Amino acid sequence: MTLVDDLCPIPDIARPDMDAAIEQARLAVGLPPGARVVAAMSGGVDSTVVAALLHKAGYDVVGVTLQLYDHGAALKKKGACCAGQDIHDARLAAEMLGIPHYVLDYESRFRDAVIDQFADSYLRGQTPVPCIRCNQTVKFRDLLDVARDLGAEAMATGHYVRRSVMPGGQVQMRKAIDHSRDQSYFLFATTRDQLDYLRFPLADLEKPQVRGVASELGLRIAAKPDSQDICFVPSGDYRTLIDRLRPQGREAGEIVHMDGRVLGTHAGITDYTIGQRRGLNVAVGEPLFVTRLDPEARRVIVGPREALLTASLTLDETNWLGNEGSIEAAADAATSVLARVRSTRPPSPARLSRVDGVVSVVFETGEEGVAPGQACALYDPTDPDRLLGGGFIQTTTAVV
Repeated sequence: MTLVDDLCPIPDIARPDMDAAIEQARLAVGLPPGARVVAAMSGGVDSTVVAALLHKAGYDVVGVTLQLYDHGAALKKKGACCAGQDIHDARLAAEMLGIPHYVLDYESRFRDAVIDQFADSYLRGQTPVPCIRCNQTVKFRDLLDVARDLGAEAMATGHYVRRSVMPGGQVQMRKAIDHSRDQSYFLFATTRDQLDYLRFPLADLEKPQVRGVASELGLRIAAKPDSQDICFVPSGDYRTLIDRLRPQGREAGEIVHMDGRVLGTHAGITDYTIGQRRGLNVAVGEPLFVTRLDPEARRVIVGPREALLTASLTLDETNWLGNEGSIEAAADAATSVLARVRSTRPPSPARLSRVDGVVSVVFETGEEGVAPGQACALYDPTDPDRLLGGGFIQTTTAVV
């Protein structure tokens, strides 16, 4: 079996301390050797290295791969190295490691919980985060049930996030040591019960080290590129998918300045997201941005950049991992937090509040990049690596 595919360019690879990496994996699992652990194997470098390290650490590893979308279509994708090989790569890696491996057809569940929700969100004028929905439903709910049915004492994934057990047994979720790879934003919805069962063996490794482990172990995916696109939109053209699933989004409407002026027309509200500047095809002598979407009236509201500043937002589908009993209790206590409204933005100082039963986040200063449908992950300002929870953004209030 070859180390890497000939077509894949080799990225930065750091020579690892294998003994240390195996020991870190053992510490991350926190179970005696011989315990059964299900490894969620996506076919990528990270999850494959997790399975390999756990196997080397002496665990009874069972690999599970989910078929979530039409892999036949992905195999036809051009211009991306190793595209469409995920299930095949996971199967080959499990065979090389000598561990049992199962492929589960979750296409219908994934379509209902992630793809349909993705399309519906755009119809509602929202900007969804499908990776969070996938973690929240298919992976950390349905797959955990499978792991328990297989008799596993834990399930391990290749996410870059740290699970820390505190004195007294409380489990925290924390940022990975490599903040550039940290995925805690995408895991804000992980519940306490799920976190008790999950393990993240890559928390203390950087990506070049992970590739180095793969190379040292002779895994063929050592140089496999990271996935860049939404997995069920291999072409990157998500609007074509939305048009096919929800053609009613392709209804013409008006582009309206926030002062009431009608500036032009559009061919469908699903073409627009909050903060968008390009593609508006209107000109008034100043840069304009999408500040709000009104799907019922099929209107795209635009304005100057300063109109994007958000003073507060409300949250729905909240999850809480902090010391207080619930996010409602934390909001009633006006708890200070660091709020992260996009995975690419740093957290901003804020406080929680609750009015008429609705939890809101009030920023100390105006925050940009806030869009309904996105996630707002909350961190502890006294311990910024600690994830406190979060929710999905429902409404926003602009800075006056």
